[in-house]
Amino acid sequence: FYKKRDFGALISDTFNFVKLYGKNYFKNYFVINGLLLILMAVLVFFGFKNFFSLIFEGIGGGNSASIGRYFLENIVQIIFTSLFIFLVFILISVVNYSYPVLYLKRLTETGNKNITIDEIMSDVKKNIGKIFKLFLGFVFIVFPLYLAVYGLSYTVTYRIQGLSFLLLIFLTPVMTNVVNFLIYDYFNRGKGFFSSLSYAIRSQFSYQQYNQKSPFWKYWGTTVILYILQQVVVYAFVFILVFIIILSLGLSFNMSSAETFYITLVFGAMAYPLIIIISLIMSNFISLCSGFMYYDSRTDLHREMDLTEIDSIGRDEV
Repeated sequence: FYKKRDFGALISDTFNFVKLYGKNYFKNYFVINGLLLILMAVLVFFGFKNFFSLIFEGIGGGNSASIGRYFLENIVQIIFTSLFIFLVFILISVVNYSYPVLYLKRLTETGNKNITIDEIMSDVKKNIGKIFKLFLGFVFIVFPLYLAVYGLSYTVTYRIQGLSFLLLIFLTPVMTNVVNFLIYDYFNRGKGFFSSLSYAIRSQFSYQQYNQKSPFWKYWGTTVILYILQQVVVYAFVFILVFIIILSLGLSFNMSSAETFYITLVFGAMAYPLIIIISLIMSNFISLCSGFMYYDSRTDLHREMDLTEIDSIGRDEV
């Protein structure tokens, strides 16, 4: 696992990993994250059900005033509901992104291809303090850092048409890699949050041996490719869902407009949390690939592995 990889190897090793370990990996993933993902979907559906209903009514009947009135009358409820869902989403994201890190960590340390749910849960319990600190770090440091970077970028470029969008495309893979490297380093080296954050940022631009070529574009390009794959899958799901809605409405000639509206509302309200869930599941490919990027960046362990192999050759000869 700890070895130098080029652009092609990062992508191919990710898919080879899924091919070899995918069944065991995703089985454990759904057991650990399944309830959290369902909770997220339920919170979004019921938390904003009335809001979605008003949006569809406004679109269908042109009554946008009711949406504004709903906001004014329920502003406190909307704020607290949004804040609670945001915190739950951060918690789910931390658990979701920590799982591939802990899985790969156990795999590299033990070589066991059939990792059990008990072993993963044991690792989760062992690192529960780290996970909680990581959650706090995401809420109070990483998320504000995201806002600051994107906000500053938009402020600098908003006058130039199209540049803000291009900058968003450029920054998103970088920020994603920084977050994933932070989690991998935080769990693998046992260092503090800020030390791991510092390494995550520095490793995007240079190896620990500064005489080596910068890995920036290799990491950036790999993440872009996997983001495109993720979006293709998500939009394919959206297309299928829209097709089902259109087909359902097309076959329902005898339905009243109220019934038609209700069906559209249900499908629309279900689609949003499902899209979030599919995006989180597909993000595993990016997280796993980030693991191979992290192993690529750990040139100190490359040398240790090489020395171990040399020593073993010597022992075999004796």
